[in-house]
Amino acid sequence: MVLFSRHGWEIAGGVAMMTVLVGGAVWLLVRRRPTEQELERARRKQLVQFGRLVDGMLLDLCEVNGKDGAPLKLLLFNYRIGGVDYECSQDITYLQEIVNPAEVRVGFPCTVRYQPGNPQNSIVIAEGWSGLRDALPQLAIRERREPLDPSRLRKQG
Repeated sequence: MVLFSRHGWEIAGGVAMMTVLVGGAVWLLVRRRPTEQELERARRKQLVQFGRLVDGMLLDLCEVNGKDGAPLKLLLFNYRIGGVDYECSQDITYLQEIVNPAEVRVGFPCTVRYQPGNPQNSIVIAEGWSGLRDALPQLAIRERREPLDPSRLRKQG
């Protein structure tokens, strides 16, 4: 017993395909798109999870006006990977609960997280991680030795 002829199956398949295409188009038009802040938070999270670490230097902390005229706080830093110097900035306007911009020490070394295949994609501060340092690293100072006496180098004998 045949429910549909060959022509009936073609029509049913075409209607099903059109339904899927229209549904996909409606979904694309109606779906909620992530905001710029959500995209930036996802980028920072991805770098914290998978980024590599390198030493860098804090260059400056400046304030600029954004597209909408609101002030943005930018942290400028540089680092070197494979002999290539990178100078980058990170918007820390929305990270003020993590770091106080007044306590950022310009000229201090920092730790930078970067994406291995895309080294200019980097951060210094994120939720749950900070590459800022509280103080300069202290190196152990060796005691000064007396100059070597050349007479001890000659073979005695």
